[in-house]
Amino acid sequence: MIETHLSLLLVVIPLLAAPVTAILPNGRLPWLLTLLVSWLCFALAIWQFMMVMDGSVISYELGGWAPPWGIEYRIDTVNAFVALIVAGMAAITLPYAMLSVEKEIPRDKLSLFYATFLLCIDGLLGITLTGDIFNLFVFLEISSLSTYTLISMGQKRRALTAAYQYLIMGTIGATFLLIGIGLIYAETGTLNMMDLSARLPAVFGHRTVHTAFAFIVVGVGLKLAMFPLHLWLPNAYTYAPSAVTVFLAATATKVAIYVMLRLVFTVFTIEFVYVTPTDSMFMLLGVLGVIVASVYAIYQQDAKRVLAYSSVAQVGYILMGMGFASAMGLTASVIHMFNHALMKGALFMAVGAMVYRIGSSQISQLKGLGRQMPWTFAALVIAGLSLIGVPGTAGFISKWYLVLAAIEQQAWFIAIVILGGSLMAVIYIWKLVETLFFQTATEDISIKEAPLSLLVPTWILVIANIYFGINTELTVNAAEAAVNILENVRQ
Repeated sequence: MIETHLSLLLVVIPLLAAPVTAILPNGRLPWLLTLLVSWLCFALAIWQFMMVMDGSVISYELGGWAPPWGIEYRIDTVNAFVALIVAGMAAITLPYAMLSVEKEIPRDKLSLFYATFLLCIDGLLGITLTGDIFNLFVFLEISSLSTYTLISMGQKRRALTAAYQYLIMGTIGATFLLIGIGLIYAETGTLNMMDLSARLPAVFGHRTVHTAFAFIVVGVGLKLAMFPLHLWLPNAYTYAPSAVTVFLAATATKVAIYVMLRLVFTVFTIEFVYVTPTDSMFMLLGVLGVIVASVYAIYQQDAKRVLAYSSVAQVGYILMGMGFASAMGLTASVIHMFNHALMKGALFMAVGAMVYRIGSSQISQLKGLGRQMPWTFAALVIAGLSLIGVPGTAGFISKWYLVLAAIEQQAWFIAIVILGGSLMAVIYIWKLVETLFFQTATEDISIKEAPLSLLVPTWILVIANIYFGINTELTVNAAEAAVNILENVRQ
């Protein structure tokens, strides 16, 4: 069928385009090719998502080898939704990257940058589409290696340190994941995820399976910046080029969360969650992530770093939804994956526009900048309100479903933590707003508004934050359909 081949193109096209981009002359041509590829992938992701929204499944057997013997690409509502997030954010980040990257990266590295960017897109899309757990590991390494390279291209020398720190942490995470995969393969003799979900229940009582699960959770937890395994993230987001920070903040942790959801609720299944303290662990780490990361965000002196710690807190909300182990809780997690991509992408784009003009994201150097860059400032304010969870924004929908999940299980303390996290978000977002608008710059220097190529993508995400805060049909229906795919979820 044609749809199976078109889905495979989501992985094949960026992979083939990457080496072509690398040999192109430095300048606008590599950017243009990457832009075209990203928009083509976005169109394919939209089509793919529409094909599976009714509960259909697209299955592609690589090389004609039937699963579980061969590698299967299996697309359902869950991963089609995540692939849509990845492709969509890539498509919106590339127009933003044109001037931003030229400003922050030497001209002789532009071809290498965009080739690496394409490999990162390819790795993230491959993770979402594959139905083979070892193939998932391979794509995870492709995305990780390209991410280390992208981060190291930041303007400051500390970008190299941040990339190296992420390399060490990421390698440890990948090792843990690979050991876990090896252990469950030793117990079941299969790597196909659907086949694993059928074979694992027979060996749930084996210690090897419990050990494998622990290794997998730690390995994936490092990739998704699960507290306290998040130490790589603040430096990576702070010192990476602005366009890289935008893309990674909107996609990388979301894909890792998808992996956790897929492995925990599809491969190991909900029965395993109930016979182990998995749900309690997710809830505890989610609560600690929201509280501790929000406190750290309040005291940061760099705008990028504030938003980086905020991302750790937002991952905490998603983990809390998983900790409920209920249909409502998982729906909240999936909705927040989408909404957080919108709000954090817009926030990092706004900060990146300021970096484009003044060359720094230090809060002390942003004084009064909001009055000179009103459109950028307005974008930051609206995206900040969405992050807080103000009604009428996408962030409110996420928090609303989380609170409903807490009320459903009478988890009143968790509801209080959710509201408390929003109040702490008010503090650190207000810290940025006060500096940008209500404080006066130490030097009387005229700063121009950001160029349209930076403002237009930023405002597309800002408008999306408002639209999906008012019209929730797409996100809620997609999330509910995705949760139905995650087998045997308690209703």
